[in-house]
Amino acid sequence: MDDFAALKQFVEQTLGMQCSNYKEDYIRRRLLSRMRSSGNETYEDYLRYLQATPPELENLRNALTINVTEFFRDAEVYEYIRKDILPLLFRQRKRLRIWCAGCSTGEEPYSLAMMLSEIMAQDPEISARIIATDIDKNVLSKAKEGIYTGKAMIKLSEAQVHRHFTRLPDGNFQVKPYLQDLVRFQPHDLMSGVPVSRWLDLVICRNVTIYFTEKQKDELARMFHGALISGGFYIMGKTEYLGRASDALFAPHDSLQKIFKRKD
Repeated sequence: MDDFAALKQFVEQTLGMQCSNYKEDYIRRRLLSRMRSSGNETYEDYLRYLQATPPELENLRNALTINVTEFFRDAEVYEYIRKDILPLLFRQRKRLRIWCAGCSTGEEPYSLAMMLSEIMAQDPEISARIIATDIDKNVLSKAKEGIYTGKAMIKLSEAQVHRHFTRLPDGNFQVKPYLQDLVRFQPHDLMSGVPVSRWLDLVICRNVTIYFTEKQKDELARMFHGALISGGFYIMGKTEYLGRASDALFAPHDSLQKIFKRKD
């Protein structure tokens, strides 16, 4: 076994992550980044460092599950969800169940919650619940707290900030309780193959599968298909795509916005 394989095996056994589910170039880049930061030149050196320095394991986990997000990222996608997808689903049922997978620090599920709260305010008979998941418990803790810097507010209008956030004495902003009540955060490993729930109306997993192998993308699509109700929707990131094996599972609803509808 070479040094890279030995390091991967240690990571898989210690962190419970299957490196083989990610593209090898991605794994190498993230490992090399942590090696530079920790002053290690070789995979063998870094393996010894990991074994001797437990806090570095959490640094590596965070590096491998990289979290880049913002409120209303790709605004046109959210506008399509607001104008087309949510009204269509609410016409079919009064209570929606949504899974936001790979939610990071919470900007995505809270963006959805903002839209839902405004729609539900117009009709007291409808309701919704968002299940927001991530493998990284640190970012989930931040998401549950719901506190963001002023810089994070840049894509929100003054009206949105005033309506949905409370300004704190230190200048940060906290999500108001009624939005937090719409979202349930919990840890979940997408590689487990087991959905967080079933009979879901909408699954949103954006900008996550770009790091996955083709095999893992297909397995993820099958898992989401099994979690959705008939006619439910799966929304991907703008730079992502379904594999050929998924053609039998989903039909394009809007190819430009990467919105797909479950096939029966």
